[in-house]
Amino acid sequence: LVRAGVAVPIAWIAVSVTATRVAVSRIAVSVASRARRFDGGAPVAASPAAAAAFAVLLPLASLIVRAPWTRMGDIASSEAVRDAVVLTLWTSSVTTLLALVLGVPLALHLAESRAPWTRWIRAATTLPIVLPPAAGGIALLAAFGRRGLVGSWLDDWFGYTLLGTPAAVVLAQLFVAMPFLVVGVDTALQARSR
Repeated sequence: LVRAGVAVPIAWIAVSVTATRVAVSRIAVSVASRARRFDGGAPVAASPAAAAAFAVLLPLASLIVRAPWTRMGDIASSEAVRDAVVLTLWTSSVTTLLALVLGVPLALHLAESRAPWTRWIRAATTLPIVLPPAAGGIALLAAFGRRGLVGSWLDDWFGYTLLGTPAAVVLAQLFVAMPFLVVGVDTALQARSR
C-alpha cells in the first residue's frame, strides 16, 4: 500500500479525521458550557445524552443478547479460547510494563520541559489517540512490516518478521495504550506543579 502511493491519501485522511475530532470536541465543549447556563439545562441535554448512551450501550447489549449462552461452557473450555486468554494476558502484561518504563519518563519530560519542541512531541505522542484504527494499522505496517522502515531492516539483517507474532501484538497495544498513560501522567504532573 505504501509503495502504491496510498500513504499520502491515508495520512491526509488521518489528518482530516483528527481535525474533525478536534472540531467536534470544541463544539461539544461550547454546547456543554452554554447548556449549563440555562436554568433547566438538564432537559436541554437529555435527548443528545440519551442518543449518545444508546449509541454506546446498544452494541454492548447486542453482544449479551446474541451470545451463545447454552454453549458457553464448551466454548470457554476450548483450547483455542485458553490460548487466546493466555496470549492476551501475556501481551497485556508486557505492554503495561513497557508503557510504564517508556511512558512515565516521557511524561516527566513533557511536564518539566520548557523547550519549544515539547508541544510538538506532546502532539505527536497523543496522535494515536485520535488516529483512526485503520490509519494506525497502516502506520504500524509502514514501520514494522516486511517492507517497513524498521521491519525491512529486521528481515534483512536477522531474518525476523514481526507480522503475526506476539511482539507485533505488543507493539500495536503499546501504540494505542501508551499515549493514554503519557497524557494522564503529564496532566497530573502539570496540575501538581501549579
